[in-house]
Amino acid sequence: MSDLEALHTLIHAELNSFIQKSTLAYGELTIEIAPEHIREVAFILRDRPELDFKLLVDVCGVDYLHYGLSEWETNAATEKGFERGVDMSAMQHPHLTRPRFGVVYHLLSLNKNHRIRIRAALEETHLKINTVTDIWPAANWFEREAFDLFGIEFVGHPDLRRLLTDYGFIGHPFRKDFPLIGNVEVRYDAKLRRVIYDPVSIEPRILEPKVIRNDNRYQE
Repeated sequence: MSDLEALHTLIHAELNSFIQKSTLAYGELTIEIAPEHIREVAFILRDRPELDFKLLVDVCGVDYLHYGLSEWETNAATEKGFERGVDMSAMQHPHLTRPRFGVVYHLLSLNKNHRIRIRAALEETHLKINTVTDIWPAANWFEREAFDLFGIEFVGHPDLRRLLTDYGFIGHPFRKDFPLIGNVEVRYDAKLRRVIYDPVSIEPRILEPKVIRNDNRYQE
């Protein structure tokens, strides 16, 4: 049995009542849990000597909207312009088999040299999960980043506010439905002598297609 398989067995022995799903793939172990159990699972992973996951490497948000879909996948481009190669119909049908959002934690045990990934799914109507800043202080800015970019609220965080965007920023830019050009643009008004926000004036356009073509050089 490999070290990873042994860890998989150990994790199930310790956390079986909390684990919804576990996966061994690409040399990595991932467990999925309900968001309401994140603190219980975190304490067990950190404090059990046989696990000893005392280092939090990362916390990040995920938006699974359009997961597995690509509007650029097409077999031909047309002379009417690149935008005609975009199949938007594929983007307009419900396809998600999981909640839209998720929070992912990456942990490392320095003593055991083990890594694990924890994933908790969040419904779009209830984007809340308890903070783990008191368990792993490194989570502080990670959770603020996920709050800023995805709008995920970490209940109990000591200072939950935006980290990367401006104070007056509207929306959460890492959500898949957030426009690439943004919602507002910032400029300095010489008459008012202050920075003001205007609706964005850039017109969206598509410049580069992803066209899959057959190449006879590689045909058998």
